[in-house]
Amino acid sequence: MTEVLAGAASADATPGRRDVSRSSAVRRFKLMILAPLVIMLFSLLTPVLLLQLYFSFHQWTVYLSSWWNADFVAFDIFETVFTDPRFGWAVLRSLAFAGGSTIGCFVIGFLLAYLIYRPFRGQAFYYALFILPMLTVPIVISYTAQMLLDRNGPLNDILSRLTGQDLRVLWLSNPDIALLTVTLLDIWNWTPFSFIIMLAGLSSLPKDPIEAAQILGASSWRVFWEVQLPLLRPVILLALVLRFLDAMGAFPIIWGLLQGGPGTATETLGIYIYITTWQYFNVSLGAAQSYVTMVMMVVIVLAAIRLLRREKRSLDTMYAKPHGAGEAA
Repeated sequence: MTEVLAGAASADATPGRRDVSRSSAVRRFKLMILAPLVIMLFSLLTPVLLLQLYFSFHQWTVYLSSWWNADFVAFDIFETVFTDPRFGWAVLRSLAFAGGSTIGCFVIGFLLAYLIYRPFRGQAFYYALFILPMLTVPIVISYTAQMLLDRNGPLNDILSRLTGQDLRVLWLSNPDIALLTVTLLDIWNWTPFSFIIMLAGLSSLPKDPIEAAQILGASSWRVFWEVQLPLLRPVILLALVLRFLDAMGAFPIIWGLLQGGPGTATETLGIYIYITTWQYFNVSLGAAQSYVTMVMMVVIVLAAIRLLRREKRSLDTMYAKPHGAGEAA
């Protein structure tokens, strides 16, 4: 009897050792893959960041002598950045542009993903059609938009025919709507990004909770609102965060179309830093602006990681409750 119990205990312990061995192998594999990438990333970025930090504390422009002889000015350049109203407006424009683009991309991308996530004939065609804008080079979009959005261009002509009025909207030269124009172009360009993420999330949802809700007589709306949407919260948050971070650094469409104009109406952070560094040749001020922007983005990323972890814990709790109830039964 004792031998039988010992054999059973050994058999029970075997899966535990196997799980530990598997997790250890996965950890070693991740280390083998990630370690070279992290080393390469740090080896490439560290010299640049250190040089940028040097310029942030030393006043130098290309009109002065050698950069290693620049005068040390401590935090004076950062003080200039924080007291510069033009930089403050650039931050606000970037937030407005990124926020509008993120919401627009997510809403349209989610709707498109929800329409086609169930298999049907011709699904591949619509999938290819919906991701086509993301494959278009942003600078090409800018030059095409210049022709389409001209005062006498095709868009105003179509709107005039539809409304029966002679519309001549100044999409590019009116500072009141210029930021909205580039935001709409960015939404068209990057909606496929949110579409792909949400399509993957919808396709990977577990079928059991959905089928259980349908058996209990829940309507399609209640299934979506009370079952699918809570399960999609981590995916939704990931799509919003990634799109927002990318939109904060948007440059090609805005620069190719308006170069921050008319006036400073579309001068976002990326545009202003570029103008400061490469048109005004004030390298030190541009470096300090870049560091301030980087700190802002790091704070946003850390907040996003915290939110993602919280959503993961809530989902784990949600899955653990039914499991615990089943074991108790």
